[in-house]
Amino acid sequence: MTAKSVILVHGAWADGSSWSKVILELAAEGLSVTAIQMPLTSFGDDVATLRRALALVEGPVILVGHSYGGSVITEGGNDKKVAALVFIAAFAPDSDESAASLGETVDPPPMAAEVRPDSAGFLKLTESGIRDHFAQDLSDSEKTVLFAAQAPTAVASLTGKITEPAWQSRPSWYLLATEDHAIAPKLQHIMSSRIMAKVTEVASSHVAMLSHPDLATRLILEAVRAV
Repeated sequence: MTAKSVILVHGAWADGSSWSKVILELAAEGLSVTAIQMPLTSFGDDVATLRRALALVEGPVILVGHSYGGSVITEGGNDKKVAALVFIAAFAPDSDESAASLGETVDPPPMAAEVRPDSAGFLKLTESGIRDHFAQDLSDSEKTVLFAAQAPTAVASLTGKITEPAWQSRPSWYLLATEDHAIAPKLQHIMSSRIMAKVTEVASSHVAMLSHPDLATRLILEAVRAV
């Protein structure tokens, strides 16, 4: 049996449109595709958004998470409909870990210097952060859109801890971005090895689903056909 549905989970400073290129390719394969819109206000709020989406789709489901979205699918992926997980340059925390705590286990990546907090507990990226370290291999016009549309992300999202990691009970795939300035490639190697994922490496920025949508789609389809 192959999966019937794919749910795409965006990362910090992003929204569902970050999957725009992948959505079209998956839909062309006849899959039901949902790109959720997380509020990025807290980890609990973001996981709840994923769970509402899961309740509305037909299983089996493949969950795909980019960046911080990997934490969300790790926590929300224990739903009985979920057959597999795909991580796109994403965090894959274990129990009692968060995206933030994992990031602290290695030297800060270049993008870390471009994060700016506000008085309400939210973080934004500078324009240099987007252009030079988040999406350095995209076109100028794409970078302009990403900077204008970036979603401020709460510290409470990035520090939310995992209870029971879904990757412990489900097969996983991982697209490892070797030119990532946001999540250190060294950390991606550690996480993907720990969860025993099927790993594909690509010389990409952090937003591999935008710079290499064909490869990201191919990896998702591998998971779709494997379950």
